Amino acid sequence: MSSPVNPAMESFIIVILGALLVMGLSRLLDHVWAHTLRYPSLYLLVSAPGVIVHECSHVIGCILTGAKIRKVVLLSKKGGMVSYTPPAIPVLGNVIISTAPLFILPLVLAALTWFFGTYAGCSFTSFMPSLDSVVSLYPLVEGIGLTLYQNLVVAFNIWFLLYLYLVTSLALSFSPSTQDLKNAVAGFVILIIAGFCLLAANISAVTNGFLTILGLLGTGLAIGLAFGLIALIVSLPAFLFYRRTP
Repeated sequence: MSSPVNPAMESFIIVILGALLVMGLSRLLDHVWAHTLRYPSLYLLVSAPGVIVHECSHVIGCILTGAKIRKVVLLSKKGGMVSYTPPAIPVLGNVIISTAPLFILPLVLAALTWFFGTYAGCSFTSFMPSLDSVVSLYPLVEGIGLTLYQNLVVAFNIWFLLYLYLVTSLALSFSPSTQDLKNAVAGFVILIIAGFCLLAANISAVTNGFLTILGLLGTGLAIGLAFGLIALIVSLPAFLFYRRTP
């Protein structure tokens, strides 16, 4: 008897779990860095690129759903904010706006890796993973370790430091706000059900297109997860030190 879960569905499940893992890691990182970097201006500097992309993702969601933007704050000491009118698309409109960063941030991470590898001379030959299967999880840490070694030790590339800064900042911004989280829960359920229905229909063109999108998202999630883990490992000693410091 054949399994009802085909390879495309398995890839979809892995990407969903990867997104949840990256969001959880991002929230933990945000907590650690907010307590480790005691100067608000320093934390603002670290998180700025990620916050800007996060809020711009909400703006894109508003444009796609016909919601009129009332106010946009891309960066402040309290983070970013987008205020908007009810979207023209009922029910799913708020879902799309709230979950937009979860789709756009992985794509930006994948695009950054391509850009720095193509135009800045950074070496990513051993690290372009995608969270689309269980097997892809194993070489993740090894791949990022080799990437760091190649760009910082074997052939030092100063542009790679900028890449590290941008990717770490973006990894911090996967964590949704409380309001986004409330709006996104129902949206996740709806989108997951719709995704499984599309894959279950087994229409070749639809499945191939869906897998292409999953591959891009999976690559971005893998990059965010890898550098998020490294940022967490680096941050924990400092976090523990400052906790013991009166």
